Amino acid sequence: MVDVASAGPNVPFWKQKTLEEMSGEEWESLCDGCGRCCLVKLEDEDTGQYYATDIACRLLNAETCQCRDYANRQSIVSDCVRLTPSEARSLGWLPPTCAYRLLAEGMDLPWWHPLVSGRPETVIEAGVSVRGRIHASEDDVAVEDVVDRIRQWPLAWPKRAKSRPSRA
Repeated sequence: MVDVASAGPNVPFWKQKTLEEMSGEEWESLCDGCGRCCLVKLEDEDTGQYYATDIACRLLNAETCQCRDYANRQSIVSDCVRLTPSEARSLGWLPPTCAYRLLAEGMDLPWWHPLVSGRPETVIEAGVSVRGRIHASEDDVAVEDVVDRIRQWPLAWPKRAKSRPSRA
């Protein structure tokens, strides 16, 4: 965390403020739009381990990776989480690439995050987005078949996302 007193005008807000100090607009801008948090996840009740699937929430638009009804999502999807700074620090199922989780753990935003790159397409270029990787919506998969859709990639760092691509 950058000392606010010594932060210059070119230091981005996420390096100047704690999660709690951010405005609503700043908080919302941390979301990179990858859609990973909107995939169905399962928790092993015995071990507490989380598993992610390639099945999307019924409200996730698989092409844009945006919620179809963000403002009303919690009234439509009962287990949709309204993320808070406290939850960013404690939810074990948040993807490791999640900006909220990264900042909560004292790390910086990666090169591909739109606030860093200036381009939302870098989330796709880095292989972080779920676009093109969703099998189905949760409404289209029988409950007993969900476990068959467990995938490792949603809870892992994509290889392309780990290092900034070289410029030709």
